[in-house]
Amino acid sequence: MEMKVAIIDDAPINLTLLKHLVGRLEKCETHEFESSLAGLEWCLANRPDILIIDYMMPEMDGIEFLHRFRAARGMEDTQVLMVTANDQSDVRYRALEAGANDFLTKPIDKTEFLARGRNMLALRRSQHALANRAEWLASEVAKATADLVRQERETIVCLARAAEFRDPETGAHILRMAHYSKLIAGAMGLSDADQELLLTAAPMHDVGKVGIFDKILLKPGRLDPDEFVEMKEHARIGHDILSSSSAPLMKVAAEIALSHHEKFDGSGYPQGLSGAAIPLFGRIVAVADVFDALTSARPYKKAWDLDVARNFLSENAGSHFDPDCVAAFMEQWPAVLTIRQQFAD
Repeated sequence: MEMKVAIIDDAPINLTLLKHLVGRLEKCETHEFESSLAGLEWCLANRPDILIIDYMMPEMDGIEFLHRFRAARGMEDTQVLMVTANDQSDVRYRALEAGANDFLTKPIDKTEFLARGRNMLALRRSQHALANRAEWLASEVAKATADLVRQERETIVCLARAAEFRDPETGAHILRMAHYSKLIAGAMGLSDADQELLLTAAPMHDVGKVGIFDKILLKPGRLDPDEFVEMKEHARIGHDILSSSSAPLMKVAAEIALSHHEKFDGSGYPQGLSGAAIPLFGRIVAVADVFDALTSARPYKKAWDLDVARNFLSENAGSHFDPDCVAAFMEQWPAVLTIRQQFAD
């Protein structure tokens, strides 16, 4: 790997000498400037590995150059070699404070320069190697994280399919309500990561129905009060199933399973939470789930007309549903229709 070396000195003869000496170092390309302003412009645009700069220059001295150079983002690792006179100890102190790494004294000694130059090159190459190692490690961590997320999602799909075999209200329903949920989250300004998390976790909202007796779950008519009490247990059952995992995705799915039947006015179940005490994902899924349930045909009911279902959401905003979630859903109505068509029964 070639190292970029910038040489800045207003004396042409010094530039020639330094370029010649740098040429004796391994794998270096030099860039020479008589103007400190032109040199600074190039350095800020190209991030040299080593900077050799004279202190005494007419446009801008070496100290001011260093202040401007080090203040720029990404220039903290460049090795700086400043050329000064023997009796300029005060200059050296100020140069160190400004960010110089080492010094050369005039007249420049060839042996001293080559030794200092090799040391700087070795350090800079080590810095590059460390940065590359850190980048590689970050890439490996990202791969491992992606594998974990993929495994979590596969688990979610398997559990959702298990519920689907028992519950006549699943199937395409879980796809539609999950995408409705993501739609609402996006309209409410949630991050892309949260939208994807909700899309993946929402299908598990009714997984607790695997613990409900078939005579209740598959009953074609309305449930009587005792049966409804039994049916309501699916929220806690789903939470208990999902919360046994330490995976973040499963924790979110457990929260949704427990909270998506809560109502904004506190009349829901199983905890009777109200308002902001209901987790946001649960409030979002409540809107998505109820809308799709209303507009889908079931053995015990016909599908509601879309406008009637919309009116139901609006009329119950603030009582059953979070008004902000309902408003976000309505804002995305064209996208809602697209999702209905894309994931039709």
